[in-house]
Amino acid sequence: MKTIRIGSRESKLAVIQSKIVIDLIQRHFPEYETELVTMKTTGDIRQDISLDKIGGRGLFVKELDRALLNGEVDVTVHSLKDMPLETNAELPVIAYTRRSSPFDALILPQSGETDFSRVGCSSNRRAQRFKELYPNANIIPIRGNVPTRLEKLDKGEYTTIILACAGLERLGLTNRISRVFTPNEIVPAAGQGIIAVQCRKGFEFLKIITDTEAEICAKAELSAIRALGGGCSVPAGVYAAVEGERLHIYGYHFKDGKSVRKELYGDINAPEALGTKLAEELKL
Repeated sequence: MKTIRIGSRESKLAVIQSKIVIDLIQRHFPEYETELVTMKTTGDIRQDISLDKIGGRGLFVKELDRALLNGEVDVTVHSLKDMPLETNAELPVIAYTRRSSPFDALILPQSGETDFSRVGCSSNRRAQRFKELYPNANIIPIRGNVPTRLEKLDKGEYTTIILACAGLERLGLTNRISRVFTPNEIVPAAGQGIIAVQCRKGFEFLKIITDTEAEICAKAELSAIRALGGGCSVPAGVYAAVEGERLHIYGYHFKDGKSVRKELYGDINAPEALGTKLAEELKL
């Protein structure tokens, strides 16, 4: 029996996400066995400094890309929002899984006390928008995986933290969510909640596992963030949702001391064009 080797970061959340992909592969290709290969990435190792200062998007991908190119694994699994905006043509993203919640969540300590004097936040996008919603909030950088950040919160290092709902859902920690921000409050990161599947040549047949709606939204969101020149350091968010035969897209961009929020509707069959149009309006 042939084996497909799936490369993943070794964190608990990354492994859970990889198992979602493994389940899809096994469902569609029962004639294949699967093998999970985990590894540390630069983003996992460098926990002492913010991502935008050591390379931004892509720090959780480089080692996995190398393993693909060297033939050590056949497929790699990523949180789409962690991937660089430009990928290696030899390592195409061939599938996107059904989207989990794309939104951001406010997490309070177990005491339930609301105190924004030390808000742990790893994203410039979240931090800037949260400050607009709560001008007196004091934002402090935070790194580490989801359980580590929750532990820091509960130990009193932070009074509140902001996390992606998707990671909490996949880890079975939705009980920690105190509030979910709507896209009118905090526009999510492009690709948030979507798992991306990347492969080396010869494994493009796995495209069949993709979720069409997630792929449409991913294309719209990534085209917008590319047009904005986005990355970890750019306070920008893009979120698209399929609504019947239309695509609804939200955008947020902060630049030169000013923020712009826009939302548009467009053709579900032309997601990249809608994303580019949104970016142009966000630049005004």
